[in-house]
This record gives sequence, structure tokens and C-alpha cells, in this order.
Amino acid sequence: MTTAKDASSSSTSREWMPHVWEGCDFFAWLRLILRNRLRIAPRSWYVAFIVTFVSIGHTLLRWAQNAWYGSRLDRAPISHAPLFIVGHWRTGTTLLHELLILDPRHTYPNTYQCLEPNHFLLTEEVFKRWFRFLMPSHRPMDNMPAGWDRPQEDEFALCMMGQPSPYLTVAFPNHPPQDPEALDLDGLPPRARQAWKAAFLRFLRHLAFKDPRRLILKSPTHTCRIPTLLELFPDARFLHIVRDPRSVFPSTINLWKALYRSHGLQNPTFAGLEEQVFDTFTHFYARLDQTKHLLAPNRFQEIRYEDLIADPVGQMRLLYERLELGGFDEFLPRLKTYLDANAGYKTNRYPNLPPALRQEIERRWGHVIRQYGYEK
Repeated sequence: MTTAKDASSSSTSREWMPHVWEGCDFFAWLRLILRNRLRIAPRSWYVAFIVTFVSIGHTLLRWAQNAWYGSRLDRAPISHAPLFIVGHWRTGTTLLHELLILDPRHTYPNTYQCLEPNHFLLTEEVFKRWFRFLMPSHRPMDNMPAGWDRPQEDEFALCMMGQPSPYLTVAFPNHPPQDPEALDLDGLPPRARQAWKAAFLRFLRHLAFKDPRRLILKSPTHTCRIPTLLELFPDARFLHIVRDPRSVFPSTINLWKALYRSHGLQNPTFAGLEEQVFDTFTHFYARLDQTKHLLAPNRFQEIRYEDLIADPVGQMRLLYERLELGGFDEFLPRLKTYLDANAGYKTNRYPNLPPALRQEIERRWGHVIRQYGYEK
């Protein structure tokens, strides 16, 4: 995996890493490759062979886990409505996730659980003990640490379980975007939407079975799913983080390029990527503006990434008060310890944004720039 200091260095200094699709169960993997007509680049044939082999094992282990735990998993209560961190990619959702899970009253889905959702209750402890070396030290698009115990996006779990997701585009990046209707979920056929809800709820029940504390969930895709998530959890809280769009655009391009290179099964051409990023960002904020009125003030709050970086303690205190989470004074020592330990962390910077691109970002995303006070 790459330790990316900036966009230009993201293709150098790679660590070995497993492919994300190695967590699919057999039926999820079969659907993915057949719908894309097996158009896998020769350099990735060995990956397809490995995934096919291990996916059979994942399916068998899923059946074994279900047999071992029985109906206890389906009855596992989710005692506390989750807190969802939402926002576009590269806006600071991971940082906010890292901060909120420092609270000992909170829990989260880790990388192993999201990449092996079919059987983690049965295999997690053994696998992490003996195969820790399989996970690289950093993510492929920035300086953030990686590891089996690190917090992860639950969207990956849905992919591994065979549910529709825009993230499936990463596997075949030269094909049209996969499952765009799964971003909002409203465009899915009723049966597929119900299956998505059941799979998501099942994954969260498995997490709650292992740890009953409040779940802190982070997936940018959930930004567009507030109505569906409220159907499942009427008392859920949502925390939206935003960042200067002129930083978000190049960082998002870097993200998708890094993922296409690392986890794609084709040789990516990146054709149409910029337009896709422009359109998806616009859709995100239109959808958020359409649906956030469904939430009471103490169930939805927004924060700017720049404000969080400038005053993390003050901003986190404010969020705890407005979302009525309580317990901030008990959480504060852990927060300060984390901030001291990571004081030297530097985010990717893109100081040389071409003037024409900057003008295009300001033209197409100007409403978000003005709405959140980024004019200057």
C-alpha cells in the first residue's frame, strides 16, 4: 500500500497488500465477475484465481458460523441507535471516526470485520493473531495508518456480502459505474432494497453480538441514505463533515486512482473520472439538502474539517453537547492523548491547482463553497 505524501508520489514506494475482493463470498464474487463478462486484465488473472478459491472458503465458513451460533445472531439486540458519520470522500470522515471511537462507550466495525463480514465471529481472533502481516501499514491514498483493528467503512462489508454498491466500480474501473442506484437506495427494485436493508441490519447485529456498545459507523455513501437509515434506526444520530471543495476534488481523484491501481482487475485508463467526481459531489450535496430536514437538531450536526483541525477539543466538545452524547469530560483525556501522539501528522496538500481547474470547481461546486463559507 502507498504512503502518499501528495498526488504525485502516490504511485511510488508501494507495500504489498491483499486485494479487497479476497473477502467476497463465492456468490458475491461470481455475480461481480459475470456481470462484467470476465473482462479481467491478464496481470490480474492470478488475483481472480485466488479470489475464486478463497471465496469458496468464505462461504463454507459463513455456513459454519451460522450453524455454530444459530438464531442467536438474528436475535442480537442493537441496544443503542448508531451514530453515522457522513460526508463526501476526503472531507475528514476518517479523522472524525478515529476521534469518536476513542470514547470507551463507543465501538466500531474494524477492517477485518468489514472485509470478512461473513464469518468474523468465528475467525477474527485466530486470523489477526497469525496473519497480521497481511495488512500494510498505511492506506493507499494518504498517510493514515491501516491495520486489521483500525476502523473501516461498513460499505465494504456490504460488497463482500454481495449487496449492490458503487464501490464495485473499483473492481472494473474501465466499465460504467457499478450500481449507481445503490447510492440513494431509492432507485433499487423493492426486493433488492429490502435485501440491502436485511443484509446491513444482519451485519450490525453481528457486530452488536460481539460488542453491545454504541456503533460509530462511517461510510460516505450513507450521506445519500438518510431516509433508509432512519427506517432502520429512527433515533440514529448523523454527523456531517465538510471540507473546502478545492481540496476535496484533487484528493478524491487521487483516492480513486489509488484504489483502481491497487484493487482494480483491469488496467485503469481513468477515462471520465473527473466528470464522475464532479457529478457525484453535486449529487451528494443535493441529496443531503433534500433529506437532512428529516432529522431533529439534536440528531444532526455539521462541522467543517478546517475548524476541527484548528480546534479539535473545542469542536468535539461542541458536537457532544449538540448531539447530546454526554460524557465528554470522561472522554477528554483519551482525546488529548491521541492528539498529542498524532501532532506531527500532515494531510495531503495540493497547492498547485491549475487555474482552469480551480475555476471549474468554483463554477460547478460554487453553491457548496458559499453554503459552508469557503469563498475566501
